[in-house]
Amino acid sequence: MAAEAAPPPSSPSAAGANPGRNPKRKRKPKPKSAGPSALNPNWAQLQSKLPQRPAATHLGKRKHDAGPPPQPPASSEPSPAEVEVKLEPTSDDASLTKAVAIDCEMVGVGSDGSKSALGRVTVVNSFGNVVYDEYVRTVERIVDYRTRISGIRPKHMNKAKEFWVVQKEVAELIKGRILVGHALHNDLKVLLLSHPKKDIRDTSEYEIFRRLDGRERGGH
Repeated sequence: MAAEAAPPPSSPSAAGANPGRNPKRKRKPKPKSAGPSALNPNWAQLQSKLPQRPAATHLGKRKHDAGPPPQPPASSEPSPAEVEVKLEPTSDDASLTKAVAIDCEMVGVGSDGSKSALGRVTVVNSFGNVVYDEYVRTVERIVDYRTRISGIRPKHMNKAKEFWVVQKEVAELIKGRILVGHALHNDLKVLLLSHPKKDIRDTSEYEIFRRLDGRERGGH
């Protein structure tokens, strides 16, 4: 019987017989494909003409992937809302002018402080300078000073004037002058005074202000 032919060198048995070859050796990674600029020489020129896209922000991520919003840099300067705004007069002239503005502050009296009583009267001239500023002694005991709104504190009542004195002095100041204020009917009512309508300039009745507030009131 004829002898069997030897297996070809490329068979698995031949690879095992070759000690210099490691069958578990990792294959070399394939080289990365060239970028578009290498494949297309016009890509770089086209890309330079395209508008630059903004960098990605957390707004473009999904809700569950979005990280915390960026915090503003720490600053020792207070924000504009924290800065106290003070009105400065346009001059140092404290004389009586043709037009004066008035504002009254109320305090709470009565059993629960819900009843309003005159606590302070301030009058300024056309330059924004104070020409009259007096605290008023109430007839009833003050239950609520309403300091957050009125600025009045118990110590201010130590130098308060009687109501009838303040009423007379204010009446002399505003007589024959243009009276400016906001909701002046409330100020005049608490002072038990009247003033000619033609000489009243009430900002609460100013059409532009009412339109900005979204309130249109007729019959005034």
